[in-house]
Amino acid sequence: MAPRWKGKTAEAKALPDPMSKITSRLQSSLIESNSEGLLSGSSVLLAVHPEQKKDKQWFQLSLEEAFYLCSVMKCINIIGENKCIKNEEELWHYMSSKNSNFPFLCKSYCHLRTKNWVVRPGSQYGVDFVAYRHHPALVHSEYAVLVLSENDGNGRLSVWSDFHCTLRLCGSVAKILLVLYIDKNGYDDFLTSCLEHYCVEERLVTGWNAERNRENQTMVQKESCNSST
Repeated sequence: MAPRWKGKTAEAKALPDPMSKITSRLQSSLIESNSEGLLSGSSVLLAVHPEQKKDKQWFQLSLEEAFYLCSVMKCINIIGENKCIKNEEELWHYMSSKNSNFPFLCKSYCHLRTKNWVVRPGSQYGVDFVAYRHHPALVHSEYAVLVLSENDGNGRLSVWSDFHCTLRLCGSVAKILLVLYIDKNGYDDFLTSCLEHYCVEERLVTGWNAERNRENQTMVQKESCNSST
């Protein structure tokens, strides 16, 4: 599916400024400003322009995004209720306690970000994430992402009706369903090191269009008849 750009000039603006460059600039900016995030329940509040108290802005980050910025990109510090900086293991235990699926969501988030996709929460579409090819100001999200693991058991997509409803929803908002299956490879999720051993299997799920296939079949039959004559 081709990108759905927002406006006639969006593609022209995006091409000379790929997400890899934007991410690099963001990383440098956050490091230079000594940016700090504040743990707040199941999210992290990130202060922007902290040196200017009047103009200070706060951004709410998901736990996965905050951990990625802190642990992988190493461009922010995260502070707990005691106003002390949390190390990676402390963050991991805190975030895992807020959501038992955090290790799998975190692995999926990191997997998509390493491919230079912009990843945002997808709860409004009934999925875990939505993925953008470029900045959300320029393009619509392309994938609706569901994260599955062996912990799901009889959870999502376990029956045909789940597939049918999810695919219909994705189709109505012009998104492709991307299922990421996380294999733990026998490793526990008590330490951050488990992320290195988890494997991600990507599966694109699309609906079968009866009308389209009927038209294609008719065309093939006509071609075969013409060639025989």
